[in-house]
Amino acid sequence: MRIVFQEDSSDEVMTDEKWQAIIGNDAAYNNQFFYAVKTTGIFCKPSCKSRVPKKENVRIFQNAEEAISADFRPCKRCKPTNERLPDNEWVALITEYIDKNYTEKLTLETLAEISHGSPFHLHRTFKKITGITPVEYIQQVRINTAKKYLLQSDRAVGDIAKMVGIANIPYFITLFKKMTGVTPAHFRQLHESEGTK
Repeated sequence: MRIVFQEDSSDEVMTDEKWQAIIGNDAAYNNQFFYAVKTTGIFCKPSCKSRVPKKENVRIFQNAEEAISADFRPCKRCKPTNERLPDNEWVALITEYIDKNYTEKLTLETLAEISHGSPFHLHRTFKKITGITPVEYIQQVRINTAKKYLLQSDRAVGDIAKMVGIANIPYFITLFKKMTGVTPAHFRQLHESEGTK
């Protein structure tokens, strides 16, 4: 007899039928199982209209309680528990995603899709909770990371711009100056001269 170990004893098996239900947003399967996406920490009904996740990132649960006890949060879009995720938790999920993926091309639409909400609702809620827009938050993360690279390496400004997810170097320099008051090169010089005193 062969023993098959699953990732978690509470996980259901991903069958072709379940995968087809997820891909096809099939509402007929809504009370039969729920699926969670490891990369976002969110779980959904099979009928959820959000972007189809990668199959290897999906876990299947028999009910919402199992998904919650495995530390997944309910989707804002399909509301698998028929309750809305509190706004501050939702925004925390989004800021966590930005912190991990700031080097990628992040737009309001991408973030809304990943977090299972509408761009308008995301923008409004994010600003209400944090006091800044998602775009401003992304810029802060990128510029703060750029500052670290400027101080801890001798990489060219253009390389650092690309490393923090801004391919347009003149835009990076303008944004850096707008947010810090100095250009990246000047920022590095100021801190180098402080270190020599």
